[in-house]
Amino acid sequence: MAKSVGYPTKMTEATLKLLREAFTWGCTDSEACCYADISTTTLYNYCTLKPEYLELKNKLKDMPTMKARRIINNSLESDDLNTANRVIDRVTTQKVESKNLNVDMTHEEWIDSLD
Repeated sequence: MAKSVGYPTKMTEATLKLLREAFTWGCTDSEACCYADISTTTLYNYCTLKPEYLELKNKLKDMPTMKARRIINNSLESDDLNTANRVIDRVTTQKVESKNLNVDMTHEEWIDSLD
């Protein structure tokens, strides 16, 4: 029977559980690794060995956003005027900001560009 060579893996079930918990809170890789007491290199090496874990990690990180969307949607379904106003304000602001392009050009340069 062959013996394992090297250090035992830090990616135990307990470590994976802590990482999962941190990622569901929306933690960054660095924050989650700090919480699980491993290095980011250990996490990245694990993701290289197990690409399916990288996909799971990214899905878990989206959970807080999805929860927030669900809460907002529930508020809108309940005809919450305050939430409705905030959603409209935010969408309107985003549309205006996306249309406002900051172009550093003098009037003369702009006239010349029309030719």
